[in-house]
Amino acid sequence: MGNIIGFLGEGFVSEPDTGHERKGARGHDRASDEDRASNEALLDSYSRAVVDVVDAIAPTVVRVELSGLRQGRRTEGTGSGVIVSPDGLILTNNHVVDTARLVSITLSDGRSFLARVLGKDPDTDLAVLRGETSETLPAARLANSKSVRPGQIAIAVGNPLGFQSTVTAGIVSAVGRSLRAQNGRLIGDVIQTDAALNPGSSGGPLASSSGEVIGINTAMILGAQGICFSVATNTAQHVLAQILLHGRVRRARVGIVAEQMPLPPRLAFKHGLMQQSSVYIREVQPGSPADKAGLKTGDLLVRLDGEAVTGVDDMFRLLDAHRIEKIVTATIVRGSTLTEIEICPEERDG
Repeated sequence: MGNIIGFLGEGFVSEPDTGHERKGARGHDRASDEDRASNEALLDSYSRAVVDVVDAIAPTVVRVELSGLRQGRRTEGTGSGVIVSPDGLILTNNHVVDTARLVSITLSDGRSFLARVLGKDPDTDLAVLRGETSETLPAARLANSKSVRPGQIAIAVGNPLGFQSTVTAGIVSAVGRSLRAQNGRLIGDVIQTDAALNPGSSGGPLASSSGEVIGINTAMILGAQGICFSVATNTAQHVLAQILLHGRVRRARVGIVAEQMPLPPRLAFKHGLMQQSSVYIREVQPGSPADKAGLKTGDLLVRLDGEAVTGVDDMFRLLDAHRIEKIVTATIVRGSTLTEIEICPEERDG
């Protein structure tokens, strides 16, 4: 009976305690202490990583205040932005400055100055501002967003609801998403994260644990928890370059809705393709150049004019102004067959 009571509950033992049992209890306590220490160390490592990123990125995050006219009425608003060059180039969202006539920038240290809108791109919900200041400004580093992977740490910095330099942290939930912009067109190459975004966070940076910007925060799904979106920096860099060159983004259009998708290893091996991802064609718009050329829903686009297409950002980059009204060769995988199709892109309106 003594053994049964001892087995059912510690402290109710009728038989004398043994040294072996006491030694086992001490060993269990030491293991618990080591587990607690390990957990605390892990938490401290995560905290340090976030703090280091915030220290690096926060000085480059700005508050964007604007006034303008919408439907004949004076409007005011705020948002966020991130400085990307020391001479005052700032990335933000198109919907933040869409109707702005006057834009004011405030840095985290309280300095402020006016800015002008160099260009806007509703298709990606991005805009480029130029700060009207002669000061040298802190600038963020833009990462190669193609290297972003689901599960890695994501840190968002912005000015939600007027609160300066607010930080939220989470993970990258998915990459290569498509998101419909306010003008109805789909934004490709979007990063999904569970780092919380709120009104006023729009235009701020999403950063990796290395302190590099991987996305420009653009949207959240109202009523959902942990579903927020950022436009990847590879797309942002393309938009920035086009606006600096043309004042707008000139694009060739083929007329597909697409998203990034892993390329099945068996297909890559069979056709000698070195890339790990491709562009999955979700929809072909009727009457479009892609439709006329014979592209179909379900095709995997792997090359354009011989250059690898590993994501929607590659497709946007390659379908630039130089390819408008010129024949391009699209290499696709249809089923298990590698096929080349000639397409004549047209210039996208707007």
